[in-house]
Amino acid sequence: MADKGQGEKHFETEEDLTQIEIPSTLPLLPLRGIVIFPNQTHPFLVSRPSSLKLLEDVAGRSQLIALAAQKNPEEENPSPEALYQCGTAVRILKMLKYPDKSVRVLVQGIARIELQQITQREPYFVARVRRLTEKLNTDREVDALQANLVTQFSKFVSLVPYLPDELQVMAMQVREASRLTDLVASYLKIAIEELQDLLSTLDVRQRLEKLIVILSREIELLELGHKIQSQVQTELNKNQREYFLRQQLKAIQKELGENDGRSAEIDDLEKKIEAANMPEEARKAADKELDRLRMIPPESAEHTVVRTYLDWLVSLPWRISTEDNLDIAHARAVLDEDHYDLEKVKERILEFLAVRKLKHDTKGPILCFVGPPGTGKTSLGRSIARALGRKFVRLSLGGIRDEAEIRGHRRTYIGSLPGRIIQGLRNAGSNNPLFILDEVDKLGADFRGDPASALLEVLDPEQNSSFVDHYLDVPFDLSHVLFLTTANVLDTIPHALRDRMEVLELPGYTEEEKLHIVQRHLVPKQLNENGLSDRPVEFTQEAIAEIIRNYAREAGVRNLEREIARICRKIARSVTEGETPPERITPDLLQRYLGPPKFFSEVAERANEPGVATGLAWTPNGGDIIFVESTRMSGQKGLTLTGSLGDVMKESAQAALSYIRTRAEGLGIAPDFYEKSDIHVHVPAGAIPKDGPSAGVTIAASLASLMTGRPVRSDVAMTGEITLRGKVLPVGGIKEKVLAARRAGIHTVALPRRNEHDLDDIPPELRKEMEIIFVDTVDDVLAHVLRPDGAARSTEANEAKAAPSDQRPSTESAH
Repeated sequence: MADKGQGEKHFETEEDLTQIEIPSTLPLLPLRGIVIFPNQTHPFLVSRPSSLKLLEDVAGRSQLIALAAQKNPEEENPSPEALYQCGTAVRILKMLKYPDKSVRVLVQGIARIELQQITQREPYFVARVRRLTEKLNTDREVDALQANLVTQFSKFVSLVPYLPDELQVMAMQVREASRLTDLVASYLKIAIEELQDLLSTLDVRQRLEKLIVILSREIELLELGHKIQSQVQTELNKNQREYFLRQQLKAIQKELGENDGRSAEIDDLEKKIEAANMPEEARKAADKELDRLRMIPPESAEHTVVRTYLDWLVSLPWRISTEDNLDIAHARAVLDEDHYDLEKVKERILEFLAVRKLKHDTKGPILCFVGPPGTGKTSLGRSIARALGRKFVRLSLGGIRDEAEIRGHRRTYIGSLPGRIIQGLRNAGSNNPLFILDEVDKLGADFRGDPASALLEVLDPEQNSSFVDHYLDVPFDLSHVLFLTTANVLDTIPHALRDRMEVLELPGYTEEEKLHIVQRHLVPKQLNENGLSDRPVEFTQEAIAEIIRNYAREAGVRNLEREIARICRKIARSVTEGETPPERITPDLLQRYLGPPKFFSEVAERANEPGVATGLAWTPNGGDIIFVESTRMSGQKGLTLTGSLGDVMKESAQAALSYIRTRAEGLGIAPDFYEKSDIHVHVPAGAIPKDGPSAGVTIAASLASLMTGRPVRSDVAMTGEITLRGKVLPVGGIKEKVLAARRAGIHTVALPRRNEHDLDDIPPELRKEMEIIFVDTVDDVLAHVLRPDGAARSTEANEAKAAPSDQRPSTESAH
């Protein structure tokens, strides 16, 4: 073995080594982890049998040998291929034998050599070598590089404590650039690959540049290490000083008898743990942490962490619960008092209470209220909690992207806290509150985890009896909690999470339902909130209906309540200014309080012209109507689709056109109508994305109207997916679409026949008012919606003036 010794010294010789002749063959000794440079003396230890044999043979003869570094220092018996080809010819100056038969050798580097061929392998290597000649063109740039290297090396020596200061003087006295580079390189503790690269670089200018870069790096590392060491030492001194001061403070407090506070704190926590009535596993964790707290000094940061953890454990309602009010009649009265209609939801809640009354260990179901904004999903949860006599906890999930918000942070983090579930239970003070998870469809996911996946355990009645929060790290029973969730759409909820919930849809309110809601709930509420509860202000039915139609056209009642609140605020202001407000709010007063109408009847938009048809769409904010306009121009069989349409809607347009072409003869259309024509289909409100298959029949009706010249009936709206064979397939959102038609003043709707069972969701008074046409094929649709040949436009359409279109929700689609 050949290795570098600890604390050894290098010495530069002034002898002219270039005059020493290097034989063509030399014994070769492999080195591990060190590189010997010319003009330098270097000791190393030899212990390999082959290397010892080599030293024994050369001891009585020539003192010149070749040294070459191993590519892998861990290799015990390297092959010739495992050695670097560039090595150093050295002269043995001294050998010292140790009792363990190893030999310490002091050598002097003579010259760089190249290993050309291994002529002998046993008992040691003998190689044919060639002396390498260095290249140096002396100029001012080389002088500058040499001066820079001397400066850098002096700074390096001053930063390394084990290097003598005499090296700085020695480096300054070296005049030859080659000898200076070898001197500096021999004192660097860098990777063997870098040392070998310096040895094999024959161009002295390049060697100078490489050494300057390496020295700059090493100096930067040394300075950074010194800075870190200084900071650590300062911190240690500070901590030691604080420790001694605290010890002195303890002694002073003990003498003054002021050390009883800590014992009182521990005793207080012990009593709280006893009173918390925890399960066995939580009690073990609390006792263990309490024992730790006794051992931790109050001034330690860990003391606060343990104390906070114990505070959470003792403050949770492990076995505290409220008693359910299972009076069915009372629950029905509360639900009817707070909410109008919503019969399906109310019936499901009453069913839950009935089962609970008969079987006390029933696990809480997971109900999901799905519907447009403003339909009362969150307030319905509050009413259910009031009917049951349970505590109410609301957690908004909109925009949450961190799994720790649900499961909590692990206590290894600074400022860790339990998740929102455990926090809500502590705030409620009972282990069986009604917990409503709002906007579950708006959960996000990123590098911090997937909160939706964390909810899988929370919302599974079979698993949540042993829910483990990362902060508590002990199970908490959530099976007594009644979880409710709300969402605007189901599509964005992961399938596994949706599967754990029972979905109850709140599709929206009819005009009659809104009228009752305003009279029974919104008007009294806003009169009270605006200080008018003692004043007899009455909203007439006509005024409320006008607000619903022209100021708050929506599926829910949120904007409707805002408009009622605006009127109440203006009345309150007039009262404070000494005016006498009106006792009855009638339609002719609405413009005074609310300004001009925001919405207009869409009949004005449905011009009785060929190529225009009215369809129905589903949106997250309820149903809406859409118009499909088609036109034809000279061209070559081109189809243009505009209006920000999605791929599914574009495919519906293609299918509709293909079907019309196949039925051209039966519809009285020229068979070659498409040969020299371009067709443009446009759906207005182009800034609003639209997608879904339910516009298929509307597009087909628009194209058929365009080609036949027969206008589509302006009092009919339609929906349905079509096939290439002309079949009309069922779609979703029937109630929302029918309500949208009613809001727009349309009283006839064409629906797929397979959607007939969906009429059960439509209120009876709406079914009586609306004419529902069920169709099986596109031919059935065209027979009902196209006017006869030569039919005159209606007087209403001729007299209609252009009016602003309805403000649409942000996304239109159909399911």
